[in-house]
Amino acid sequence: MTLEIDSVDLEFDGNKILYGIYLKSELGKVTGILGRNGSGKTSLLRILFGDLRPKYKNIRINGKCLPKPLYRTGKIGYLPQHPLLPKHLRVKRVFELFNLSWEQFIIHFESFIEYSQTRIKDLSSGEVRVIETYVILLSNKEIILLDEPFSFIAPVYVEKFKSLINSVRKRSIIILTDHFYKDILTVSDTVYLLKNGCSKKIEDEKELKREGYTNQDLIE
Repeated sequence: MTLEIDSVDLEFDGNKILYGIYLKSELGKVTGILGRNGSGKTSLLRILFGDLRPKYKNIRINGKCLPKPLYRTGKIGYLPQHPLLPKHLRVKRVFELFNLSWEQFIIHFESFIEYSQTRIKDLSSGEVRVIETYVILLSNKEIILLDEPFSFIAPVYVEKFKSLINSVRKRSIIILTDHFYKDILTVSDTVYLLKNGCSKKIEDEKELKREGYTNQDLIE
């Protein structure tokens, strides 16, 4: 299975945001997207998901143009930057709603075992992000979009998610973005840099730095 997008024309208030985009992702591979704030990373994921409509776009699955938004196909899971889970839910109920095993989760994230009956609103933002990322990543969708899954969580959890991503990629297309470029480079098979509305395929960290990017650049 392959997913491609190109010919995107997106502007806000007369300012072109995306216009020279090409991105391809394949089953069994992880595709990373890098770029400064405002470069259009989130917008690109939303266009793929289908809740943001640009002036024009061309999205293809296995070479065939998609006639309807991906979210209407039931094939896609999307982790947005904004909070995803209702605050009143208890943690274990979240796993029931997503049809996921709580027991399997705490094998990977042992420190959460005491939170089974805790409400989402009583967790830290980092803890909520761990749960949100896990349920989307393990949602058994053919396509998984993760917008900044590594941000605001402890480094030990980042490493656990890298391991889970390497497992899930066997059955899903995974596209993710984050400010921490080293994590993206480590976990991704293909990396695209968004710059000046266009996308460029990046081969390694040296090429990324030749484009003028450092860790500080990406978090400004």
